[in-house]
Amino acid sequence: MSNEGVDNGKRRFLTLATTAVGAVGAGFIAVPFLGSWKPSAKAQAAGAPVEVPLNKLAEGQMVKVEWRGKPVFVVKRSSAVIDSLKNTAQQLKDPQSENAEQQPEYVDTVIRSIRPDVLVLVGICTHLGCVPQHKKETEVEWGGGFFCPCHGSRFDLAGRVFSGVPASKNLEVPPYSYINDDNILIGVDEGAA
Repeated sequence: MSNEGVDNGKRRFLTLATTAVGAVGAGFIAVPFLGSWKPSAKAQAAGAPVEVPLNKLAEGQMVKVEWRGKPVFVVKRSSAVIDSLKNTAQQLKDPQSENAEQQPEYVDTVIRSIRPDVLVLVGICTHLGCVPQHKKETEVEWGGGFFCPCHGSRFDLAGRVFSGVPASKNLEVPPYSYINDDNILIGVDEGAA
């Protein structure tokens, strides 16, 4: 076979052009495919730690944030509330928070927090999963805390369940840590931040 009349320059150009178009096409296919391996922004946000600023939180005030699809309560407690927590043991089902699954090991089991003035709880009633309401100590005769409107369970301002109510366990304390004095990070264990 003879190569007479064949334009080698044109052949090289067509070969290179076809290769380039093929590479671009492969890139258009590969980028979305590889991107599908990465979790969606919604999935990343669902498990991502949540930073909560404390410097604008006044005594007695509560803020609610969402972490992993659950409401999390952050409450600023007064020294009077903290002192009262030590005097309510006879009214509670689990005053010493003996169920280790309900709080990380680095929180105090009576005040159920790292720092006495800041309480962090998962806001889901341990009876049937309703969201309790925050009741300030001045609003109710039982000293304040959390009241579940679904079936009447009550929890003190440490999230410990009162005796004689449907809920059987204290409210859960999620893993959290202090970034600094004015910010906490919910979802990251103390010492791991």
